Amino acid sequence: MEEINIKDFFIYLKKYFFAFVVVIAIAVIGVVIYDTAIKKPVYQSNTTVIIAKSDGADGAAASLNDVNASQKLVSNYSEFAKSESVLNQVIENLDLKTNAKAFSKNLTIKPIDDTSILSITVRDLNPRLSAMIANEIVDVFSKQVVELYPTIKMKQLSVAAVPENPSNNTLTRDIVLAVAVAVVIVGGFAFVKFYLDDTVKHSDDIEKNLGMSTAGSILKGDSKIKKSSDELIVEKYPKAIISENIKSLRTNLQFTSVDRDLETILVTSTNAGEGKSFISSNLAVSFAQAGARVLLVDCDLRKGRLHKIFGLTNTEGLSNLLTSDLRGLSKFIRPTKTNNLDVITCGTYPPNPSELLASQKNKRLIKILQEHYDIVIFDGVPLAGLADSVILSSLVDETLVVVRDGFTSKTDLAYAKESLDKVGAKIAGVVFNMVNQRATKYYSSYYYGDTGKR
Repeated sequence: MEEINIKDFFIYLKKYFFAFVVVIAIAVIGVVIYDTAIKKPVYQSNTTVIIAKSDGADGAAASLNDVNASQKLVSNYSEFAKSESVLNQVIENLDLKTNAKAFSKNLTIKPIDDTSILSITVRDLNPRLSAMIANEIVDVFSKQVVELYPTIKMKQLSVAAVPENPSNNTLTRDIVLAVAVAVVIVGGFAFVKFYLDDTVKHSDDIEKNLGMSTAGSILKGDSKIKKSSDELIVEKYPKAIISENIKSLRTNLQFTSVDRDLETILVTSTNAGEGKSFISSNLAVSFAQAGARVLLVDCDLRKGRLHKIFGLTNTEGLSNLLTSDLRGLSKFIRPTKTNNLDVITCGTYPPNPSELLASQKNKRLIKILQEHYDIVIFDGVPLAGLADSVILSSLVDETLVVVRDGFTSKTDLAYAKESLDKVGAKIAGVVFNMVNQRATKYYSSYYYGDTGKR
């Protein structure tokens, strides 16, 4: 069983803040409506009776033995007070529209511990009637007991008074219980979701669990970025936090190849929608800004979109190049607005992308590109169920696997690593994309100050 990280759970619980508010509000409103408009007020009257046993011969005060005998018999008297004989007589005397069985449900008659005192409690919707019933029970009960047991003496210690307030006015308690139940329900649901959550998170120790290092982390959102549609963040917003994240990733990659020059990099992901094209595009810009001659190649021959990111046409690209003479390479290379950065788009979507990428012509193409550029970055397809990027990973120096924080499945990431390991790919590490800025204390304190504000 996987160990639960309490700190991670409370961070995860923040996602359910709105759910907590909504469920608590619904619960409280429901309780208030029920208690004030639906629930009928019930009034409760109470009286007590003391039962004493006397020999009745000389009128002497009851002895200690008589008192003890009365205490032992008082439980029998409580049952007698609830008998049909007593209740039917009370119903008849007060002309109540009920029967003994229904009547008894609103009565509580019990002895007070270690005494010969009987407590009688009556509940009714009518406050005056509840008091009348309690007093009438004492009167009828006393007469019937004395008739059967002449030696028993009974005295009503307190007359039942008409209650002023309902006994079931529990609004405050019910609100507290409603809030507690709502918190438990939402918290329990969140815990189950968290426990069963198979997604990779920035806080996970993936090196320990999956044998993969973290090559970089890209934060989610930035106040400096004006348009959500902007994808070339490093070029348009060089001082944005995301740009700094990309530059850190570039530096980390340079340190992974200390024994040889880093010339070719494959950027892939486990599934679609994790941001591999965003990472590869900005990483290419970052290397170009650092003075390297960079070529970015769109190897996603199924749904490539680098031409959209850079605003280029896609009439001819990699697929067209691999089905033509490599000596015409230059016409497929497209310059961009960024100095030192060129792009080869994916071109026409072919029916056999895996075969094209595994071809000898593609292997020769990669060697040619290495001779003309300092860094060649390949934007591959997701690894899930496709061989394209697995093939490319065996032809490049390093492979980056992009995952989306809290979105990518650990199972999918483990499968991706296994696929890459089978072909001997050199994995530079995992890039966590769209990391919540509050998931790491470093970013909130360094960039935003101690208050966590931007």
